[in-house]
Amino acid sequence: MNILIVGDSEMALHLCKLFSVENHNITLICPNRELLKMVESQTDLMTVEGISTSIKVLNDGNVKKADLLISLNIDGRLNLLTAIIGKRLGAKKCIAKVNDPEYVTDKNKAYFKDLGIDYLLSPEKITAKDISNLIKHTAATEIFDFSESQLSLMLIRLDKDALVLNKSLNEIAHDYKQLDYRAVAIHRRAETFIPKGHDVFQEGDMAYVCTKPEGIDHLLKLGGKKHFTISNIMIVGGGTVGSLAAKNLEKKFNVKLFDTSIERAKELTESLKNTLIINGDARDINLLEDEGIRSMDAFVAVTNNSETNILSCLLARKYGVKKTIALVENLDFIEISQNIGIDTIINKKLATASYIIRFTMTAEVVSTKCLTGIDAEVFEFVAKEKSPITKKPIRKLKFPKNAIIGGAIRNNKGYIATGDFHVQPGDKVVVFALPKAFYAVDKMF
Repeated sequence: MNILIVGDSEMALHLCKLFSVENHNITLICPNRELLKMVESQTDLMTVEGISTSIKVLNDGNVKKADLLISLNIDGRLNLLTAIIGKRLGAKKCIAKVNDPEYVTDKNKAYFKDLGIDYLLSPEKITAKDISNLIKHTAATEIFDFSESQLSLMLIRLDKDALVLNKSLNEIAHDYKQLDYRAVAIHRRAETFIPKGHDVFQEGDMAYVCTKPEGIDHLLKLGGKKHFTISNIMIVGGGTVGSLAAKNLEKKFNVKLFDTSIERAKELTESLKNTLIINGDARDINLLEDEGIRSMDAFVAVTNNSETNILSCLLARKYGVKKTIALVENLDFIEISQNIGIDTIINKKLATASYIIRFTMTAEVVSTKCLTGIDAEVFEFVAKEKSPITKKPIRKLKFPKNAIIGGAIRNNKGYIATGDFHVQPGDKVVVFALPKAFYAVDKMF
């Protein structure tokens, strides 16, 4: 696929690196020469220096042959104009990142569709939705639901209380005959691998498991985790992500939101009717104590500063908060953040990549999820008639070694993928894959 990526943001650079390991022809248009030099030194792709609304620059990037144009400039209005012009110049499919979530309502998306923009993307809205989902599933570090929760992918950190410690997958399968879940990956000491039957779980492992709804409680028990009730939530950061998360949560929970700007605090008071807005710095221990940090069940830090988010979450843990979620934009910080006690890390670059990557596939992809802290992706493919995936039972398929099938949804019912499971046309199939396997997995469907 010919992909034209436009932008001066870290998000654009992240997508360039992600897609460069696949069989795509990537071109990056960027006005910043230093950024282009950095990309050229790290990847093998074509670059064009210039403003993306310039017809000459877009033509230099061979926009007329672009199967996909992705505009990720920091300025959202520039992305809209770039996508409109790019479509007129011949780009087959155009995606524009917007800063105002108002644009991505169904009504407004229809307006932009008429102008030639196929899809609008709001990283902040996606991230806020992820936060809401994590609050609902208290015991999981990370969770992603497929086809109305008929299957879920859960990340569980194995601590000293986990019942599966020092046991192999074969031993677990022997002890628990009716498994409603399947381990698809283990992240251990900065390395991610797809486990085999003889692999043994260790303390500190981050286990990615595909499960049916009825298997969730049993899975959490084996992982040494317990559900707990969330009533009180504290959010730090009243930007777009924080305000959207509060709006999603305030109908069901008691929400307090901190912001250091008095002007922003006043704006939030007008838009959030059931959230208590506090103008103050959440790093102020006395203020946190005055506002009841000890009674909080969940703490969400989503300021524009990753270090502030990490430190404030660690402070919340010290006060006994059970669930902490930190927005960490520096990808280099994610690994260490997960290892020092923060429950869940969220990242807008990964959320954006999750949305976009499905459009680079030739097979039909219902949903995708870039996993936080590891270089991997989960796909929900639709199995097509006569595709290779439908020819044989799973154990007889030559499935890529850097990928694994977790389960499938057939007629709105979830199934865990055992070796004898035979994928049928129309099944929605959940696949965990490392980047080097993306292209091979795509061909299977």
